[in-house]
Amino acid sequence: MINNDLKKYLEENISIENNKNDLGHNMEHINYVIRRSLNFAKEVEDINLDMVYTIAYYHDVAHHIDHKRHEVLSAEMLRNDKNLVKWFTEDEIKVMAEAIEDHRASSDNEPRSVYGKIVSSADRNTTLDEPFKRTYAYSLKHNLGLSLDELIRESQEHLQSKFGKNGYAVDKMYFKDLEYMKYLENLNKIIYDDELFRKEFLRINKIKEKEWSKEYGK
Repeated sequence: MINNDLKKYLEENISIENNKNDLGHNMEHINYVIRRSLNFAKEVEDINLDMVYTIAYYHDVAHHIDHKRHEVLSAEMLRNDKNLVKWFTEDEIKVMAEAIEDHRASSDNEPRSVYGKIVSSADRNTTLDEPFKRTYAYSLKHNLGLSLDELIRESQEHLQSKFGKNGYAVDKMYFKDLEYMKYLENLNKIIYDDELFRKEFLRINKIKEKEWSKEYGK
């Protein structure tokens, strides 16, 4: 069981920061990572569930500040949260911060602790629509100035590099995860089929080409 006072503190304070993030990293995503983290934690003896829960809550908290360095900034926010000493020792806070720093699928190094392995594995999306929504939201937010065709192609190439053959998010799993493996199988049927990818990208993001061109001028 998670400490009720800790849960209340995180829900009343850290949720606000998480909901500043885009749709792929807000509280809906955080709750998804919490659920999967706690499931993976069941496989580990003597695991501190309060630590698992807190890591999941904080892992993307700074994404809205700088998505490229969000793991470093999120870890700093956890370290600087003096309220956490009510529930954790200095060493436990250090381990939690390192787990957050290590959680990104694109990281070259293996997480330093089992806590990092848990959140890294739990952070993998298993909802087929989500990567299409995330890549589209990123393009619009950062105003890349792409035509719709260019945007779709860039999104497809990104998903191939991340989830396709030899993708950087494919081989760094530390727990048996049938949910994720099925997701990869289904996604790969789409990302290497240009016609199907375009069709799914437009459908999932509810894009009507003529209206999109009028609005974005491309």
